[in-house]
Amino acid sequence: MKVRPLIAAIAAMFALQSGMAVAAPKASGKAATSKVSKPAAKKAAAKAPVRKAAAKPAQKKVAAKAATRDARSTRSAKAPARAVASARGKAPAMRVSLRKPAVAAAALAAPAAVLADEPDAPLALDGNGMPVLGSSAFYVINQRTGEVLLERNAAEVLPIASITKLMTAMVVLDAGQSLSEPVVISEEDIDQLKGTGSRLALGTTLSREEMLQLALMSSENRAASSLARHYPGGEAAFVEAMNVKARLLGLWNTRFHDSTGLNPANVSSPRDLAKMVAASASYPLIREFSTAHERYVPVHGRMLRFGNTNSLVRSPEWTISVSKTGYISEAGRCLVMQTWLHQQPVVMVLMDSYGRYTRTADAKRVRKWLEQAATQRLAAAAQGAGG
Repeated sequence: MKVRPLIAAIAAMFALQSGMAVAAPKASGKAATSKVSKPAAKKAAAKAPVRKAAAKPAQKKVAAKAATRDARSTRSAKAPARAVASARGKAPAMRVSLRKPAVAAAALAAPAAVLADEPDAPLALDGNGMPVLGSSAFYVINQRTGEVLLERNAAEVLPIASITKLMTAMVVLDAGQSLSEPVVISEEDIDQLKGTGSRLALGTTLSREEMLQLALMSSENRAASSLARHYPGGEAAFVEAMNVKARLLGLWNTRFHDSTGLNPANVSSPRDLAKMVAASASYPLIREFSTAHERYVPVHGRMLRFGNTNSLVRSPEWTISVSKTGYISEAGRCLVMQTWLHQQPVVMVLMDSYGRYTRTADAKRVRKWLEQAATQRLAAAAQGAGG
């Protein structure tokens, strides 16, 4: 027998068996794995869920960070666009108002209850010991001494709504027209600008005195409109007289375009309005009519009751000489008064209040604060005089 062919045949058989052994695991990977290392597979299976569970929060964190980056990039991309749009006038301002900044600042300085829309909200003081008010602009002054007691945004020019009617009354009384002369409500007195209603129906005829009182006490727009129309030269001459009177009183930030205040172009500043209130206090009829509680007038055969729009005039705690309220959406709720505190005439101007009761609640806060301040001054004076 030859040795070389035998060795070659044995080598070929070993090579064939080795190839089959290598090919079998490739053909059936799962079976080979389970046969070769079952304990290792079990350990891997036990560890796999743990790794997946650990991986999920990491994925969420990554996704959250990515979303945050996207949101930031979106906001940063929108900010310039908004600035450009504002610069080009694509987002026109509907009104000139300081309400939002004032409310936000007040909310930081006082509890929410202080700024709530409540008639008797409590007094809260800011870090400087000043009362926190809900009105965006205000000016409080001792009329006798000229001392400014409180102010915020006192020079800002804002719509004044029906505070306008104080000037309307002064111009009517300055004209010297007969107060007993009949004045008629016509279609020209209907509010075409705001669409407000009135209980003074078309054809209602009242004396000039009655119209004047309804305009001041109940803020009747048709009454104020009819007074302007029955002025010598008509409404245009009346509005011109209002602006002339404003210049004579030194109201440099004040402009009038109608006699009612429905036109938001009627503007002034709190400081100017304090001067206007002081000037109107020199008219006995304005003092009487603006603080009257009520009046009954005949309208088409019926006696209708008209009340004062300022509830404070009916309070025995207040001594008010001049009062006027105002409201249109552009102006917010406004209140001006001349009141007496500690035998001193104090003029309060509260503008651009955001709630139904905020303006009167602010007036109560100011009064309470002034009373506390006066008590403290008297106590300090007594301590200084003793010993």
